[in-house]
Order: sequence, then C-alpha cells, then structure tokens
Amino acid sequence: MPNRSDAPARPRLLVLRALGLGDLLAGIPALKALRRAFPGHEVVLAVPGALEEAALATGAVDGVLAAEAPGRGVPALGHWPYPPPDVAVDLHGNGPASRDALAVLRPRRLIAYAGSRPLPELPPKWHPEEHERARWCRLLGAHGIAADPGDVRLPPPGRPSPAPGAVVVHPGAEAVARRWPGERYAAVARALRAAGHRVVVTGGPREDALVKEVAARAGVPAHDVLAGGLPFAELSALIAEAALVISGDTGPAHLAVAHGTPSVTLFGPVSPLLWGPPRSPRHTVLWKPGPPGDPHAATPDPLLLHIRTDEVLTAALSHLDAPQDEAGPCAR
Repeated sequence: MPNRSDAPARPRLLVLRALGLGDLLAGIPALKALRRAFPGHEVVLAVPGALEEAALATGAVDGVLAAEAPGRGVPALGHWPYPPPDVAVDLHGNGPASRDALAVLRPRRLIAYAGSRPLPELPPKWHPEEHERARWCRLLGAHGIAADPGDVRLPPPGRPSPAPGAVVVHPGAEAVARRWPGERYAAVARALRAAGHRVVVTGGPREDALVKEVAARAGVPAHDVLAGGLPFAELSALIAEAALVISGDTGPAHLAVAHGTPSVTLFGPVSPLLWGPPRSPRHTVLWKPGPPGDPHAATPDPLLLHIRTDEVLTAALSHLDAPQDEAGPCAR
C-alpha cells in the first residue's frame, strides 16, 4: 500500500500493470524510466498483492495498490484511497478498458495507448507484433519520457542463495500451452547431474506434483527439490547466483534476464521476438518458427513439442562449459 504517514504527501504516480511475475519483470525498463522522469513523485504500482515484494525489489516503486482480475483482465481501481493521481500510466493493455480504469480516478495527466475517450495528448498506435519491453518504452517516449528497452537489471538480492552455483530447472508455467513435457526436463536434469552439475528443481505454488515428478525421474535429492512456490526474495537470490536457468517462457526466465544469469528458454506458442531476452551470449532461446499457437491452450503447444531434449542439453552444456566471462551462443 502507498505511504500513508502524516508527512506532507508527494504527488503520486499510479502505474497499472496488474498481471503476472514475467509481465512485471518485462515492465522493468518502463518502470525505471518513470522513476527517473518523476524523481519527486511517490510511484505506486497497481499489481496483484502476491507480487508486492517483487514490485518493491525493482527499486522503481515506492508502494503497491493490490489489484487483479480473473483471466488477466482489467481490475477496478475504485479502492484507490487518495486524491486523484498527478500522473497515471497504463502499462496493462492497449485500451480502452485499462485506460478507462485509470481515467475514472481523474488523474491530471494520463499516459496510455488509444482508448475510447479523448486524451489531451495524441497516443501512439499499438503494434501487436512489437516486443513487450519495446512497446512500453515507445509509449513513454511518445510522451517525452526517455526509456531504454535494454534497461532490464534488478538490484542484487539482499540475501544469499539457497543453492549457489546450481542449475535451476523450472518445468512449470502458468499456461499449459507453455509447458514442455516434464519427462523431457527430467532427462535434461539427469544428464546434467551425470556431468557433475548440481541441479535444483523449482515450481509455482500449484506445481508440486510436476516438480516432484521431474525431480524423481532425474534423481534429484530431496534438499534440491524446491516445491511449493518460493517467496520472491528466495527465488530471486536463487536465480541471481545460479550457474544456469532452464525453463519455458515464464517468470524465472525473466528473472534470469533481470539478474544477468545465463539461461536457456524454450519458447512456444509465443515467439521470442515478442517476449524473449535481449540479444546476448548469456541467453539462449530455443524456438521452432511456425503458425502462431494459442497461448491459453490446455495442451502443450505443438511448436514447443518440436524442441528436442538433445537440443536443450547441448545449449545448457554450452553455457556451463564456457569460461565464466562468457555464456555460450545466443540462438534465435
């Protein structure tokens, strides 16, 4: 919740991005740009309450307004407890619903893509095929706020890793369409362990069965099975000090980018051109181009299933066997 002390209130800047962890992390460049552009404002992020710790860890947010809606919808913001924000920024969607959720609060200035109500400033056009980080930086740039899509880093975590130097295997994802089969993750993990690498398996709070299945198939010992959904601070420290992160297009992949940790990310059905890491030898993306799939499907995407176990293992070993100041090839 924003600051409610008796001290004179600073002007408030409210940002709407009430989505998931990966979405929050993809918004880091825009959030950091807003922090620089409005140094005297109290920056409040409307985000699911479960992401408060992650939001504050960006260093660009002063407080959180808990807000979420089913199915990645637009939440109502009527519980905003203060006078109208000085500035409101829609980083949630292309409008009009998300723009109008902020407009109801009567901010002095509203920054958003096109909506149903007239804006005092002509908004830029929404480009569906634009990368997520670039999209929001371009929006801010159109309103005179300099933003760099490559400004992705988080401050270092303030706690030690529970498994420093381990390979983190994260087989889960919010959408089944983005889940590569557990038995394939297990085969990769088993081969990495045979090569002498420590492997830990992580998952979200509703993925215990998957995490335990992958760990059992790979022979991962119980103390390296991190089920139940780690608190953000612990997950962040784990990723920051990992040797490598292997996952689908989900929160830990974005966290690896935010900490500069080498990663191998399996994409499908959404292209890495829309959600992938910045081009860097530290990050390898595996992707089989083809017709776009349904990101909300109840079965794994066919293009994702075309990624072979040996491809993932080769990419992983190329990072793990590289000198410490290198990280292997960047594939597209």
